Amino acid sequence: MDRFSFVGLGLGLLTVFATQWVEGGSLTVLFQAPAAVVVGLGTLAATLLSSNGSDWRAAAREGLRAFMPIPDRRELLVSRFRDLALIARKDGLVSLDHSQRALPTFFMQRSIRHVIDGCEAGQLREVLETELRGRSAASQAGALVFEVAGGYAPTMGILGAVLGLVRAMESLSDPEQLGAGIAIAFVATIYGVGLANLVLLPIAAKIRSLAERQQAEDAMIVEGTIALQAGIAPRTLERMLAAHLPPREPAR
Repeated sequence: MDRFSFVGLGLGLLTVFATQWVEGGSLTVLFQAPAAVVVGLGTLAATLLSSNGSDWRAAAREGLRAFMPIPDRRELLVSRFRDLALIARKDGLVSLDHSQRALPTFFMQRSIRHVIDGCEAGQLREVLETELRGRSAASQAGALVFEVAGGYAPTMGILGAVLGLVRAMESLSDPEQLGAGIAIAFVATIYGVGLANLVLLPIAAKIRSLAERQQAEDAMIVEGTIALQAGIAPRTLERMLAAHLPPREPAR
């Protein structure tokens, strides 16, 4: 599990409760089932209406990845392609079959399989870039579901607050109940704004960040695979792919 994601989520929730406690408010007032139902089910319903099944599958997959540690494999890709180029130069491209399963990503395994099977250069680039676009589109679709839900949640919070105020107005003759009812009504707004800004929108941003890094890795795989098929020298291939790595900080 990615500890930074859980720390961020926990810190956000703690901030809400700590603020309520420091200001002398009751923590129990923040737990209101009707408000949670309106915001939770209302946001879910609106998001379902604005998306389709494939979007939800992508959102579920990418949402889980947002809480998992995803290693940066770009340096590993450089060394692996260099090693494959050395093997191919010595024993030919067919010999890469023995090294295929040890490759770090499924996309790289499939890419090398196309090379082993003798896919033509023009066709190889088209196949790999088509798959790359499909992977990118799936990630973006998952992020969009969370962004859409993050847009609806505050509105559902306002809806819950209005419904709560309607109920509170029924107690105009009792000022104590009226004040308590108004306080409870605005809990729905807290739920909506908090759900959007502490959970849904940060997850969408995390998905997009991971997708950008995945696209960088996939672009390296496409370039490395095509260069490998073209028979580029191992050291030249290594330098080509190393250009995609982020600059190192100078040693102090």
